[in-house]
Amino acid sequence: MSARLRFEFSSSPIDAARLVLMHADTGFLHAASPAQEAFIAKACEAAEFIGKTGSFMALYTDEGPVLVGGIGSGLFAGMAAENWGGKLFAQMKAAPFSQLQVDAAVFADDVLMSVMGGAYAASYHFIHYLTKPEKPALEASLTITTDRKDDLSDEWMARKPLYDGVFTARDLVFEPANILYPVEFAKRCQALENTGLEIEVVDEAALEKIGMGALLGVGQGSVRDSAVVIMKWMGGGDEAPIALVGKGVCFDTGGISIKPAKGMEDMKWDMGGAAGVTGAMHALAGRKVKQNVIGIIGLVENMPDGNAQRPGDVVTTLSGQTVEVINTDAEGRLVLADVLTYLQDRFKPKAIVDMATLTGAILVSLGKEHAGLFSNDDTLSEAVMQAGREVEETSWRMPMGKAYDNMLKSHIADMKNIGGPYGGSITAACFLERFIENDTPWVHLDIAGKAWSDKDRPTVPKGGTGYGVRLLNQLVDNWQNPK
Repeated sequence: MSARLRFEFSSSPIDAARLVLMHADTGFLHAASPAQEAFIAKACEAAEFIGKTGSFMALYTDEGPVLVGGIGSGLFAGMAAENWGGKLFAQMKAAPFSQLQVDAAVFADDVLMSVMGGAYAASYHFIHYLTKPEKPALEASLTITTDRKDDLSDEWMARKPLYDGVFTARDLVFEPANILYPVEFAKRCQALENTGLEIEVVDEAALEKIGMGALLGVGQGSVRDSAVVIMKWMGGGDEAPIALVGKGVCFDTGGISIKPAKGMEDMKWDMGGAAGVTGAMHALAGRKVKQNVIGIIGLVENMPDGNAQRPGDVVTTLSGQTVEVINTDAEGRLVLADVLTYLQDRFKPKAIVDMATLTGAILVSLGKEHAGLFSNDDTLSEAVMQAGREVEETSWRMPMGKAYDNMLKSHIADMKNIGGPYGGSITAACFLERFIENDTPWVHLDIAGKAWSDKDRPTVPKGGTGYGVRLLNQLVDNWQNPK
């Protein structure tokens, strides 16, 4: 994980630029002195700086450099404050504000934590393969001056695992496929045992014995072995677990139904669902949540060699159902089908949320603004959507039903792996629903439009977003502490 921002807590002011807040209604909060406040007020008036939320102005005073940050009518804990913190970090990337101090007293404690979280999230960068340093300052520090430094430090350390989980997911999505293939992905998961997670890797030989014919069919064209990784956090006693399931296609050529060359490099992030689940498990374990949560991911590489699965092949899933493979580029659902069956048979979860970069069709429907949500349960569906709204990882519920499911009929097997030319994200969800047993509450999130971003947002730099980590973390929190 790579963060350009560190936090320090000090009982007295330090020799560094100062963050001064401007409240649009009441003026300044905690300037260094009355003289400095008067200078800032005059400068703001001249510049017509009125303290609009998320606006900033740099000033040089006799008492040192000052970064004036507008907070409108006030900041409230949550995403508004996090987004403000992200904008703050954007101002800190160059001297003299790369070393900044702020008096903790200007914020309520929960607002301060949100601001810190937003700034920290915004400071993520992936530079593992750069051989020359970036020109802007890569490291920044924010010093919190307070007479309660131990308490605030402890509170931050209790929150930090969430952002570490997001960074874990982003790192995985950014990695190139020659580095992050299925077995290597599994090793990255095993490294998270230091958080308290129990990690189990089911290798390809074991998958063959178990009978995961659909998952193995996807991976049989690759020289890289497939794997399934199980991550367990048992913080809830004897309760049935919540299950989080992720699609982990580490690279997707489309197989024999090969994709166009243009844009194929993006398919290194076709494991965004697995990355999100891994990051969520990192966060939940780091925070020591009092819930039982199972994270399970299916890891494959979809390649077109002489042993690759062909269009027209029939595979037998772990459930015993047979699938006629019409298009080898509809591979993620085959991976998830076997993982879902294995999960339910072994762990008997009380609810399932799967996440996958499953279809391009969902981008046609929803663009990159929402994940597509499909479900067999209204209560769980609303819980997932509400969790997403709280952390700005939104989803939109899509229809399902028999008419769509009928599009999967095959003449020679129990089902095809694709429907007709229309409703592709819906028929993909209907395919998955065939592997949900005993009406277990289930949500499928199609995140094809959310795993990667081509633009910066306040707390999410462009590239791998880590989508789903915060949503799943919030879902578990809400489950633990109903509102």
